[in-house]
Amino acid sequence: MMRSLYSLISPGGSHGRLSILILHRVLARPDPLFPGEIDAGQFDQICAWLKEWFCVLPLDEALRKLRQGQLPRRALAITFDDGYADNHDVALPILKRHGLTATFYVATGFLNGGRMWNDSVIESIRLSHRLALDFKGTPLEALGSLQIGEQGRDALVRRKAIDRVIAEIKYRAPAERQDCVHALADRAGVELPKDLMMNSAQVRALREQGMLVGAHTVSHPILAKLTAQQARAEIGDSKDWLEALLGEPVRQFAYPNGKPGEDYLPETVDVVRSLGFDAAVSTVWGAARMSNDPFQIPRFTPWDRSRFKFGLRLAENLVRR
Repeated sequence: MMRSLYSLISPGGSHGRLSILILHRVLARPDPLFPGEIDAGQFDQICAWLKEWFCVLPLDEALRKLRQGQLPRRALAITFDDGYADNHDVALPILKRHGLTATFYVATGFLNGGRMWNDSVIESIRLSHRLALDFKGTPLEALGSLQIGEQGRDALVRRKAIDRVIAEIKYRAPAERQDCVHALADRAGVELPKDLMMNSAQVRALREQGMLVGAHTVSHPILAKLTAQQARAEIGDSKDWLEALLGEPVRQFAYPNGKPGEDYLPETVDVVRSLGFDAAVSTVWGAARMSNDPFQIPRFTPWDRSRFKFGLRLAENLVRR
């Protein structure tokens, strides 16, 4: 049923529509703090659905065929953002088992023992044995005394605390964000993990196993908040680092957060284009068409658990304008 529906609404040729899934993590097991996060069992199921319903292509090939008006029917590509270690350890074996490929956009500054700032927030609150965090005298003073509940019991309270802190920090300058997360970890009294992101060998292994690797800046900033020179350094340095690691050109880029006008600007697109990329992806919902700007390609992923709802939401996205 779904395959027939997609054949109708995802035609090939010059009218082709390319679905591009955006993912971040595939957890080895469910996380009580983030029950909606995809785990290994669910990802295995999603891969089985995609293989049954779609013609899954490497993103570079899919975009090339889209531009040439030669896209096959029911075309789809899979992408991952950020560079989490579970992309290599958990997602890669599942992709290989199903004979599928994906593109992994890597924020290079967090590899080899680093962490994204939001994960520092999550793990500080997850691991803390305290019931409340007092932020008086810190860059997070506006939060006052934040109740986080009891470790291992009050998952909902801790999740709400995480969301509040992330909202408070998200659009601050990179240096200020780091000051905030250092203050948070100090008040939480925790030692943060150093194995959340991939190391260099894991990134190379993805490529050696037939996956694509793209750039995602160095420190995952809000590019719209940076000067043109700062944005060029963030984007260009990540590209250069990955090319040195992999020994080949890196042609794909993903905008951090990815909302046009909010997270990146037209000037940012010009920077990406000038640095020699072939394409860049956003987080705007929709399916890619021949008329799309190749440096602002839309992506989408259903959040539904059931086969029918997951498939139906993919269909809705294909007809979205």
